[in-house]
Order: sequence, then C-alpha cells, then structure tokens
Amino acid sequence: MTVAPDLLDALDPEQRQVAEALRGPVRVLAGAGTGKTRAITHRIAHGVATGVYAPTEVLAVTFTTRAAGEMRGRLRVLGAGGVQARTFHSAALRQLRYFWPRTSGHELPTLTESKIGLLASAARRQRLNADQALLRDLASEIEWAKVSNVHPDDYTRIARARGRSVTGQDHETVARVFAGYEEVKRGQGRMDMEDVLLLTAGMLADDERVAAQVRRQYKWFVVDEYQDVSPLQSALLGLWLGGRDELCVVGDPAQTIYSFAGADATYLREFPAKFPGTTSIELVRNYRSTPEVVSAANTLLAGSASSGVELRAQRPSGPTVTYTQRLDEVAEAEAVAAQIVRLRDAGRSLAEIAVLFRINAQSETFEEALSARGIPYVIRGAARFFDRPEVREAVTRIRGAARSGEADGSSLVEAVGGVLAGMGWTTEAPTARGQTRDRWESWNALFNTATEFAATNPDLNAFVDDLDRRAAEQHAPVADGVTLATFHAAKGLEWDSVFLCGLQDGTLPITYADTPLAIEEERRLLYVGMTRARVDLALSWSLARNPGGRASRKPSRFLDQLLPDEARAGRELPRNRKVASCRECGRPLSTGAEKKRGRCADCPASYDEELFERLREWRKDRAGEESVPAFVVFTDATLQLIAEHKPRTPEALLRINGIGRQKLDRYGEDVLSVVG
Repeated sequence: MTVAPDLLDALDPEQRQVAEALRGPVRVLAGAGTGKTRAITHRIAHGVATGVYAPTEVLAVTFTTRAAGEMRGRLRVLGAGGVQARTFHSAALRQLRYFWPRTSGHELPTLTESKIGLLASAARRQRLNADQALLRDLASEIEWAKVSNVHPDDYTRIARARGRSVTGQDHETVARVFAGYEEVKRGQGRMDMEDVLLLTAGMLADDERVAAQVRRQYKWFVVDEYQDVSPLQSALLGLWLGGRDELCVVGDPAQTIYSFAGADATYLREFPAKFPGTTSIELVRNYRSTPEVVSAANTLLAGSASSGVELRAQRPSGPTVTYTQRLDEVAEAEAVAAQIVRLRDAGRSLAEIAVLFRINAQSETFEEALSARGIPYVIRGAARFFDRPEVREAVTRIRGAARSGEADGSSLVEAVGGVLAGMGWTTEAPTARGQTRDRWESWNALFNTATEFAATNPDLNAFVDDLDRRAAEQHAPVADGVTLATFHAAKGLEWDSVFLCGLQDGTLPITYADTPLAIEEERRLLYVGMTRARVDLALSWSLARNPGGRASRKPSRFLDQLLPDEARAGRELPRNRKVASCRECGRPLSTGAEKKRGRCADCPASYDEELFERLREWRKDRAGEESVPAFVVFTDATLQLIAEHKPRTPEALLRINGIGRQKLDRYGEDVLSVVG
C-alpha cells in the first residue's frame, strides 16, 4: 500500500491510527473536541489516495444536512470529492426514488413535509379534540414508535413498558391515533420521513436484485454520530452491508442526548461484540477547550454510568471555571448580562458568546437583561420569547381583558391566571416532555412575570404596557449577537465564552426525568453544554424564581462533585436560609464586611458603589413611607443597573431593566435626583 504522508502528517497519533485503519470493522470513540471529523475525512481521503477505495464506492452517513455538507467540503479539499456524504434519509430517499418505480410498478408515494395535517384527520376520526401542541406531541411519539420498529398494534404494550407518555392521553388512545394516521396517510398516497427508511429497508429485504445492486455500488461505509443511531437506522445499515463488515463508526456515548427520540447508544457500545475483530480507537486529545474546562467536564462524568473517554486538554491554561449562586432568576440573568458586557468591552466578539439553558422558556429573562443593555442576541432552535405563538396569543388575550374591563374586580395575578387558564394553563406542570410541556413553560413564565410585576404595581394595564415594552426591546435587529440556546440546540457547536444557567434541581435534571436512565441523560446534557466552551465557562443557578421569593432551590445534584467545598456545604443548608454570595463572581461571602458590601474584597464592582448606597438609602426611606418591603420599590439588581448606567433622563431610566412606565411615574423624579 502506498502511503500519502501529506494527508497524515497533520494528524495526532490517535487520529492517524483512525486514518490508517482502512479495513473494517472500526469503532472510533471520539470525545468532545477531539477532531473526529478531521480523522474520518482523512481516513476516507487516505483510502482513496492509496487506491484501497474507489470514491464512488464510499458512503459516509451522518445525521444532519449541515454535517453532511461540512464532510463533503472537507473531502473535496482532501482530493476525495467523488465520495457520497449524506444523511440517512437523503441516502435512503435517493435509492428509493431510483428503484421503487421499477420494483413496485407504480409511483413512489408523495413525501409529506409535516405529519400535522394527516394527524388532525386521524384525531378527528377518533373524536379527539387535539390542538396544535397535542398534534405535535403525537407526531413526535409516532416518530419514536416508527424509528423503534414499534407497530400500532404493539404500541400500547411497548410504550407502557418503556414509560412513554403523551400528556393527557392514555396509551390506547395514542395507539388508535397512530393506526388512524397510517390509514389516512396510505389513503392519500403519502409517506413520511420514517417511511423513507422503512420502505427502503423493506425494498432491500424483499428484492435481492436491488440489494445486490446497492451493495455493488457501496462497498465502504462510515457512520458519524453513531451513538444517535435508532433501531430502524441500524436495520437499514445492516441491509446496506449485507453481511460485510467494511464499516467505520464514530461516536461518543457521553453525548447521547436523544434517547427520548429513539437514539440507542447500545449499538456503539456493543459494536465489537456484533463485529468480531473490530479495531477500536479512542480520540482523547481535546483541541477545543482549556484544561480548566476539560477537567470540569471529566469530573462531571467520573464514576457515573455515562463515563466514557477521559479527555486530555491540548490548549494552554485559561480562566477558572466559575460556579455562581444568585438569589433569583432575574438576578442571575442580570449578572450574566453584566459579565457579557465586560467580555465585550475586553474585546470578545458577541458572536463568540453563548448562554445555554435547559428549556426554551428560560430565555425570556436573558432576553430582557440583554435588551436592557442594548446587547443584540440570536435564539437558536426556537423563536424569541414574544414571537412564540402561545405567548403572542396570551399577550393578545391579556390585552383584551385589560381593555374590555372583563378583569375588573380581579387582582393582576388573578386576571392573568384566568386568561392563561382559559388557554389550558394549570398550576401543575404536565408530566411529560414535548410541545404541550414547552407551551406550558411559556405560559408559566408569563404568569411568573405577572406575579413579579404585581409586587410593585397591581395595575393590569400597566402590566400590558410592560409586556409591550419587553417585546419591542427584544425585537431589535441583530447582526453580531450573543447566542441563546437550549443544551439540545447547542449540540455540535462551540463558542469562546459559555454561560450555563438555571442549573438547579428540578430544572436540571428536569422534573419529568424520573428514572435512573432519564436522569443520567440529563447529566450528559450538562456535559454537552460544558464542552461547548473554548475558554470561559460559567455555571450558575438561582435560589428563587422571582425577586423576594422563597429561596428554597438547591444547585443541581450534578454539581456536587464540581462545586468548591464552601459552596457544596451551602447545598446542605436549611431550605429557608439564604447563602450570601458575591454579586460579581458568585463565591460565598465569608466576612461581615464582604456581606455588607455584597462582594468579595478582591472583586471590582461593575457599578458606582457610592451611588448604589445612596439609592439604597433613598429606597429604604421610600419603602418606609409606603409601608412596603424595600424590594417592592426596586430590587437590588435594578439599583445596581441604575448605579452602573447613571441615567440622566426619564427615557434613559425607562430603559433600565425593572423600570416600567408606572415606576417611572412614581419614582423617576426622585431617582434622577439621587443620580444627579
């Protein structure tokens, strides 16, 4: 075999092992940031350059169109442009369109882009009143069933055994809707994305001539992100191979975060048992993150069921990973936004900063905090909070209730709660994941916003004005902005500076993760979030949801091994005690002087401390005059923002987070006088 040194010289020893293992079976366990795409594209290019592979006989398969496009681009640069790099669905659909008319004698069913319309018809036949959220949840459940090779007749038994659920529906109802969906789809001559895989697999299994032709075409297979393979995809891959073992799979069990959608990391873990003689290689050199980030990520998984390869950092040392406790979610968002301002002022591009959280509804407080500072942002994988359909409709209904007077006689919280209840919101969260749960989270965020607002202003019209202000501020055009995303949406991405927020028990792990396997997947979600960071990594949580709320939360159990000793001790404090922490870095405060100042002795303040103290004295006097708690006038977080930005006009004061029109009218003149 002729070696192509120019292809291999740039690889590290483990990557070179991958590139030189040209004959299967090969399993590559590739830790986060270890250059797996580089390794497998060089392997393919090396095989082509040495004549082992004909480029047209190689099929490289991955899970997203973006990843497939990146792989094709790299292969072209490496001189292997003739290699097919496709998603599972793209490869299967190409074969299906070519062979189906010849083997079946009729046209291929039309590919439907969405299940929702067909599902709505199926639900009506079952006399099920299904809104859009329920239809989307049913669609997700049917997708899981189909990729898991679960037939409608078997759904009830298997779903019950596996703890599957669709909010508000029993297993028998879901099974009937599933069967009805398949009937409606067949009647309209349509197929969905799962059918593409099912029909291709069926065609290859039933027609040996077609299978033989496909196997003559493709002799060498590479599958990326193999931890995300479903039973259906595994079956299709087996049919493509036809008993051969010229297969290289690449994946990381520690990044398995889609089990709920049918992904099964067992295929990666047990690959050597299925394919005797497997060459197994581990990529462990992390080129993405600093040693501090890598060490924290390794510690998170150490000794857990999710432990895999232990990463070894290759970058120079960087900043310490920080763990910050805040009194409430607003204070947490304000602190993160203040740190982002400091990063920007120090030269960090906003496009290289990300704020990650568990669920989409958590974005709203960060949208508000960033908007108050004029910091542009983009939300990945979801709409901005006030753009979400359920939020738009709720705000419209709340505005209607205020203008019509139908809420007269009710408190603000009662009025908003009544509107949301009429849309389906309840005080108790749905027990399952899905669109119904996501919609509830959005409504609940609105309800909590109303509760917080009512503590300082009970007027419903003023609350509507405040919602309009928030929406307007959060719709500024974005060029170079901070990324806001869930952990799931952040998979495969990376940034210089990453903030992981809302890391309290009940949010991570999420409340509906109620089995050991589900909880372990939540741990892997946090691992994925941590390994997105190149340089700066900050983890934070809040003791209460709203300012002034009961400080009863605890940091996520996953942080127990990571927290400094003094912070870990705080996890065991009685539930009604608050932990005094630094406003700037989040470390616990130890001395009386530090607690009075609100920050560590060696932490510089981000605001004018003398002005802050003058504002606190004014607030104390005003709260005494009105016989209300001090935070009802303004929270400390709002006073800090005033002391940081020093607004000189009513318009500038109105741009401060926590100050709406009503508060401006009530306190604005006094505050501007103190600032002046």
